[in-house]
Parts: sequence; structure tokens; C-alpha cells
Amino acid sequence: MNLILTLRILGALLLFLGGSLFAPLPFSWYYGDGVWSAFLASAMICFIIGGLLFRFCKSPKELTVREGFAVVTFGWTVFAVFGALPYLLSGAIASPLDAIFETMSGFTTTGSTILTEIEAMPQSLLFWRALTHWLGGMGIIVLSLAILPMLGVGGMQLFKAEVPGPTADRLKPRIQDTAKMLWGVYVLLTAVETLLLMFGGMSFFDALCHSFATLATGGFSTKNNSLAAYDSSYIDGVVTLFMILAGINFALHFQILRGKAKEFFQSEELRVYLGIILAATVIIMSFNWSSGIYRHFGENLRYSIFQVSSIMTTTGFGTADFELWPVVAQYILLLLMFIGGCAGSTGGGMKVARILLLFKHAQVQVFRLIHPRAIRLVKLGNRPVDKEVLQAILGFFALFIGVFVVGSLLVAASGMDLISAGSAVVACLANIGPGLGSVGPVDNFSHVPGFGKMVLVICMLMGRLELFTVLVLFFPSFWRK
Repeated sequence: MNLILTLRILGALLLFLGGSLFAPLPFSWYYGDGVWSAFLASAMICFIIGGLLFRFCKSPKELTVREGFAVVTFGWTVFAVFGALPYLLSGAIASPLDAIFETMSGFTTTGSTILTEIEAMPQSLLFWRALTHWLGGMGIIVLSLAILPMLGVGGMQLFKAEVPGPTADRLKPRIQDTAKMLWGVYVLLTAVETLLLMFGGMSFFDALCHSFATLATGGFSTKNNSLAAYDSSYIDGVVTLFMILAGINFALHFQILRGKAKEFFQSEELRVYLGIILAATVIIMSFNWSSGIYRHFGENLRYSIFQVSSIMTTTGFGTADFELWPVVAQYILLLLMFIGGCAGSTGGGMKVARILLLFKHAQVQVFRLIHPRAIRLVKLGNRPVDKEVLQAILGFFALFIGVFVVGSLLVAASGMDLISAGSAVVACLANIGPGLGSVGPVDNFSHVPGFGKMVLVICMLMGRLELFTVLVLFFPSFWRK
């Protein structure tokens, strides 16, 4: 492990974070919330520490896979710790653990919150919450590679460690160009949604914050009741559309912009993703109707597809208390929490591609029992999937379930009931936000004991970086030459 090089890159990331802390200042001055000094002080701390690390930690060596994993994991941790400074210095959040929980939830696009009175928060801090979502959505590391070429290190190692999904697609020969293309699509979709929400009656501030949260599949809202506070079918429809778009591989969006719509619709993962959303919506609508929860078709469709899209894409916005829905509907939503969005999207969960390949692998194994001499390959689309990829997916599935079980046990040991503990862990591990029980869609995480919050913070980090990136650091062989 080249610790000097790792510290230098972390210093560069702190410099970037320091620059990002200037973004809320105009909102603080405009609304007169008096928090601007906390942002300036936080930025200065990041600039001083980051500048010292970047200036004095110099190494002639190139970045290897080991440093790539370390930079991504420690980079996210550093961002959560230093990104919590505005909350602490302003006095909006008194507990350091709560502040780190809120910031980690933001940067990992989880959306779980410890805030009980969101609308009482200063506007600039609400913007900072939303900005942490937006930056974390496509990835701090990818953004840094796009605008900080001065790092002078191989970027593909960072890209592979950060980009969610079974594989990391290169859209351009150079990693910086790839990152710029991804962020270009990201910014375009954010701008379009902001304008559409403003047409629906939202203020520019609320529209921007909710667009940040939607495209990042984060879920932080500026309202205590989330989007239910607006009670607008138009706003629900716009956000539903963009949540679904955010859960799609951004490489496919790029193909659309290049005029290659055929490649977009040929994606097998995309078809399965949309099929799951459609099927889950129809099933939940039928149970909600039969239970008498919604009698009007339009109302039933509006709330059902919104919650399905919100949970499936791991955004976590709420327009209805789905804990009042039939148990079967809640169970379907719980299953969607594990699935998540598409690979290469900003969504969390295990990803549709992994689930699809797991089922295909199981199907091939059954086929071989019947036809032991037959040769049948697992394919995604028309392309065979390498055995190494299948092994990695099987390993990821086993680790995901294992971490879920251990995390649920630890959170339950902190004093929470079984339903709340289990759903809190999957909500944080899959970066969703709300769970069931005492952490349901109309509740928050403020009451979770301190030990439980620490476990959930780790779950958020592991879920955002897809387990392997974090767990590999705990192997002694990783640190040896």
C-alpha cells in the first residue's frame, strides 16, 4: 500500500469538498439564515488539511488497484466526516454521530435522516443535504477524475472501484472523458427535472433540491412530509418519471443522446427493470383496491407506481404511508428493496443485472441436471457472461445476505425490535432510506441507539461501494507487498 500517494489523493478530494462548501453560501445570504460562517469555517478546515496533504505527500509511483480501493473507501469516509462540519459548527445538529449519520446518508444517497423538524432547518443546510446527494449520486471519485486531471494517476482503478454494477463500462477511451460524459447526462437530466417541477408550482429552491435528490436516487426532501406535502399529481408524475430514469444505466442514456435508441431498448436488463416496476405496480394496485384503500383508479395508480418506483430505484421519497397498505403490498416493496436499480445507475440495492444473472445461472444448473452433456452458456442480451463475473455475482449475493444478517443482529442487539432492525439495515445497505416499523416512511432514525447508528453508517458505506471495495481492506493480505 502506497500510503503517501493515497494521502495525496485524499488531500485533493478534501480540496474539492472545500470548494463544494461554497455552493450553499448564496442561499444562506439570500435567505438570511446566518449559517454562512459555518460553511466558510468548514471550507477553510478542508482547504488547510487537504492542501497540506496534497502539497507534502508526493510519490512518483502510479496508482494500483490497492490504492484505488483505499482511496474510494477512505474518500467516502473523509467526506462524511468533514461534510458534517456545517451541521456541527452551525449548531443545527449537536451530536457528532448524528451529523456524520446525516452526511453519510447524503453522500451515499441513502436518504435516511435523524432530523425530526426538517422545515425548521436553515435553507442553506437543506441545500447542502441535497448537494451531498447529488455529488454522491454519480460519484465523488468520478467527478474528481473529470475535473481534477492534475492528480496525474491512473483513473480506471478508481472508476472500477466506484462505479456501481457488475462491470464498469467505458464510453470513451480516456477515463476523464468517460466521467465527463456521465456527468453531462446527469446535469442535463437534473436541469430538465428542475424546470418541470417549477412549472408544477415548486419554488426554484425546492425544485433544485428535489431534482438533486431524485437523479441521485437519494430521497432527502425539504419538507417533513416529503413530496406528500405538495399533494400534486403533476409533481408526483414528474418525480416518478425521473426516478425511473435515474434507476437506468446512465450509459444507455448517453446512447440515446447519441441517437442510438436501438441500443437503449435492446438492453435486456432495462426490459426486466421496467417489467418488474410494471408487475409490482399492478399487483400492489390490485391489493390496495381489494382492501378498499384506494377506490379511484387514478389515485391508486398515482400512489402505487410512485412508491414502487421510489423503493425500486432506492430513492426513498414518500407520498403515502405504505405501512397502512396490505401486508402483501408491503412484502413486495421489501423485495424491491433488495433488487434495486440497474447496474451503472445511481440506484442502490443488488442491481437488476445481478438478480437476472443469478436466475439465469440457476436455470442453467437445472438444465444441466436434465441434460448433463449439453453445453449452455449464461448470456446477458446476446453476449455470454464470463465465469469470473458469475463468480463475483455469487460472491456479492452471499456477502450481501451475510452483511444483512449480521447487521440486523447488531442493530437488534442495540435495542430495536426485529422488524425495525431488519428493515433499517436493508434500507441503509441498499441505500433506500425508509424502512418498516419504527423507521417507516413517516418516521425517522433519530431514536436509533448510538451503537445502532454506527452499524447503519457502516452499512450505508458498504452498500454504496458494493461491499467488496470496503471488505477487501479488512484482509491482512491486502496490506502486504
